[in-house]
Amino acid sequence: MKPFTFDARLPRVLFGEGALAQLADEAARLGARRVIVLCTPQQTDQADQVRTLLGAYAVATFDRAVMHVPVATVAEAHAAARQGEVDLAVAIGGGSTIGLAKALALLHDLPYIAVPTTYAGSEMTPIYGLTEQGLKRTGSDPKVAARAVVYDPLLSRHLPIGLTVTSGINAIAHAIEGMYSTDANPVISLMAEEGVRAMAAAIDGLVAAPLDADLRSQALYGAWLCGTVLGNAGMGLHHKLCHTLGGSFDLPHAEVHTVVLPHAIAYNAAAIPEVVARVHRALGGMAGTSVPRLLFDLARRGGAAVSLRDLGMSASGLDRATDIALQQRYPNPRPLERNAIRELLQHAFEGITPT
Repeated sequence: MKPFTFDARLPRVLFGEGALAQLADEAARLGARRVIVLCTPQQTDQADQVRTLLGAYAVATFDRAVMHVPVATVAEAHAAARQGEVDLAVAIGGGSTIGLAKALALLHDLPYIAVPTTYAGSEMTPIYGLTEQGLKRTGSDPKVAARAVVYDPLLSRHLPIGLTVTSGINAIAHAIEGMYSTDANPVISLMAEEGVRAMAAAIDGLVAAPLDADLRSQALYGAWLCGTVLGNAGMGLHHKLCHTLGGSFDLPHAEVHTVVLPHAIAYNAAAIPEVVARVHRALGGMAGTSVPRLLFDLARRGGAAVSLRDLGMSASGLDRATDIALQQRYPNPRPLERNAIRELLQHAFEGITPT
């Protein structure tokens, strides 16, 4: 077994149906007195539910969280928080809202509680992203970790199946890249394999039975595991491509992960045979099936887009995307070769079945 270092970074987790009811107690535990609730414009009803549960703690709401965390939005949210003299944020939603909370923690030292309603797992990581002038900058900092994460399956029970599938595959991407990260270790690999297994099974089940409470719990369980993997391991080519396509071309985050993942794994597969074998087992693959094809088919069964073209990407941007992705290189098991990456993006653009 190769040597490793494991310095676990884990937020406090409250998990289970009805866990949201503990929110006021969590605010009190953290010593908060004035709380701002963060959400997207589409989730004001859930934000109102959070404000009701927080009672007198809740003094403000900022409901303009958007994809890729533009720095201008962070400035607006900070102004609202400063006006309300808040000392804690509660972020309810998916990656857009939780990403905003991370930015406020990073830039303005505002702690937060995360209440995820999708499955990507960002709430378990110290990884942040900020977009300015068409470029998305990412990094990792302990300051952006949530003080607590509240997983309540009731909040995602009516999540549209399209977002269920894409945010779940986004989580699977976190787990797979964690397995071949330079920071990987036996514990991370165990969590990653179980996270992939749980999430893939939940996705297939929810496509058939979207209101199934047990499957919604299983999806959150998978999100917790996959997010924990990403929070304790590094990223590779897949995430770099997705951050480039999202931040520089304004493509939807989870959907981009869903399209790119099979092609990124095909690119790396020959360099990571042990990881491929574990993922194949987690996905329940039969002999003769490939992991890239299994991931591609999982997305198609869920009705997700499998091409960048369907997400609004223009073919004219593929060369620029390749150049941006190669500017700041992440560690990756296969060397980053420009022509091969350009071909990867072409295949993802066209939605070609990966090999």
